[in-house]
This record gives sequence, C-alpha cells and structure tokens, in this order.
Amino acid sequence: MQSRTPASRTGRPRSVAADAAILAATRAALVELGWSKLTLGDVATRAGVAKTTLYRRWAGKNELVVDAVAELFDELRLPDRGSLAADIEGVVLQFAAILDRPEAKSGLMAVVSESTRDEALRERIRTSIVDRQKRLVLEGRARAQTRGELPPETDPAESARTVDLIFDVVAGAVVHRTLVSAEPADEEWVQNFTRVLLHGLTP
Repeated sequence: MQSRTPASRTGRPRSVAADAAILAATRAALVELGWSKLTLGDVATRAGVAKTTLYRRWAGKNELVVDAVAELFDELRLPDRGSLAADIEGVVLQFAAILDRPEAKSGLMAVVSESTRDEALRERIRTSIVDRQKRLVLEGRARAQTRGELPPETDPAESARTVDLIFDVVAGAVVHRTLVSAEPADEEWVQNFTRVLLHGLTP
C-alpha cells in the first residue's frame, strides 16, 4: 500500500492534547490488537476523537504508527556520566529498554516490513525516527570533543558521514540484538559492545 501525501489544509490549529491522545491510543492498540487488526476507527474510539480527526492529521495507518513509535524514541536522552564510554552505555541501555516495550516492538517491526514496498513510508521513517535521533550522536560527539576524548572534525562532509556511520552501527546492533536475535541488551552486553565500538577488535 502506497502512502498518500496529506493535502495542505487551513482552519483551526491542531490540538497538541488530541495528538498526544491519538499517539498513546495507537500504542495501546498495537499492544492489544497487533498491527494487522489495528484500525484508525479503533484508535479514534480509544482516543475519544472523531475518525475524521485522524485523517486530517495522518494519511493512513502506516504514518500514524511511525509517529507513535517515533514519540517513544524522543524520550531518549544522552546522560552525562563523565566519559564517552559511560555516556554511550547509558543511552544504549535506554534505547534497548524502549525496544523491549511491546508497542515499540510491534510498531517498529511492522512499519519497517511495510516500508519495503513503500518508498514514502521509508522516507517518513528516516525523517521521523532516524534523522531525529541522530541528535544523540551529535551531542555525544560534541561533549567528547570538549572533554578531549575525540579530536575535532573540520570537514563538514566527513563529519556528516561519521555521524551517519556511528548511528547506523549503534542502532543496527541494538535493533538486531533485541528484535532479531531476541536476546537481552543487558549491562554486560552493552559494556562489551561499547568497548568494541570505541576500540575495535584488537587488544
């Protein structure tokens, strides 16, 4: 199913409270019903809004679920634990904890599967989840550079490529560990992963 691009609309501004209720209702429906049985009508009932309210905001179920899952990842914060390694461990443990939540598991796996046939949905995942969470890499790298743990990067293009690579390595490893292998990303695993990330496989 191809994503439909919502037409621009004028009129009353969107209600932040209604948006929050709709996204929370979407996550609750994912847990209770699963992806295949989730409908916009059920979400509207749970959120206490008209179905037309959802269609004014989202083109369909795919986009709605992406935004509901993206809101979970917006909870991520990069803790200042005194060192780059400790900071990475802190945020990776948060990330793994979010992925362990039933609504995150079912929602993320479903939209990634759907996006293999839907370029517009892939783009929404990139902009709503991936690009937004790259802020954590930027923040962590800047903090480590201030501490003197990492050298400054003067080439903007090279810097952007580095950010993309770091994000891909971290996100890919944690998603594979928790959702594909279905193994826990506990403190021991996170410490070992961080060591490999920072120092590689050589002694």
